[in-house]
Amino acid sequence: MEIISIEGIVISSLKYGENSKILNILTKDKGIIGVISKGALKEKSKLRSVSDNFTYAIFHLYYKENKMSTLISADVINYFLNIRTDIEKLGVINYLTELTRDVYKSSSSSDIYDIFISAILKIEEGFDPKIISNIVEIKYLDFLGIGLYLDGCVECGSTSVVSLSHAKGGYICYKHRKDEPLYDASFLKLIKAYYYIDISKISELNLKAKTVNEIDKFLDIYYRDYTGLYLKSKNFFKNIKK
Repeated sequence: MEIISIEGIVISSLKYGENSKILNILTKDKGIIGVISKGALKEKSKLRSVSDNFTYAIFHLYYKENKMSTLISADVINYFLNIRTDIEKLGVINYLTELTRDVYKSSSSSDIYDIFISAILKIEEGFDPKIISNIVEIKYLDFLGIGLYLDGCVECGSTSVVSLSHAKGGYICYKHRKDEPLYDASFLKLIKAYYYIDISKISELNLKAKTVNEIDKFLDIYYRDYTGLYLKSKNFFKNIKK
């Protein structure tokens, strides 16, 4: 057993015994690790406040690889208080957490962690949760093995594109378009921007609601047909928005 300090975020927790918790902590370097937080449910426990879901911290652990580790203490980076007090934002984070866990089943890339943390931080700052979640969804497609081709027509490489093919997974030019819908330039440019943007560097999001909604609809259909994922948490936060 070794003592390590590792950055991560609590993505789920479960009561263990009378006073303890089992935490699943998402980390950049070691993926999702199981940690026991002994006595975390006791009122005066120093581990009580750092064992809640969505606690983002540097965790100090007695670490056991591929076994249950033990929490010693944690230095909190962010409690995400704005998210915790907003039911819509909390619904989005629950969805992104569930989605991230499923994406980790397909890939163990540390980039997944960076995308997830950057997204939560931006939602905490007050950026539109729907837009941020859509950006995450587009970026996660690569890790699921069904990434969109957005550098030109998926058939010939032409940069003069007029549509985004659901069936072919990428841009389509006029010559190769069959029954795909015609999209305006703002949709085609924005979905590419979603794919390439560094979430951590977003400083402003002034986007047309119509275009944002079109991208959200496209992604709903794409995820439904090609990922095999059905996440109740997404329906929950969409219903809250309505």
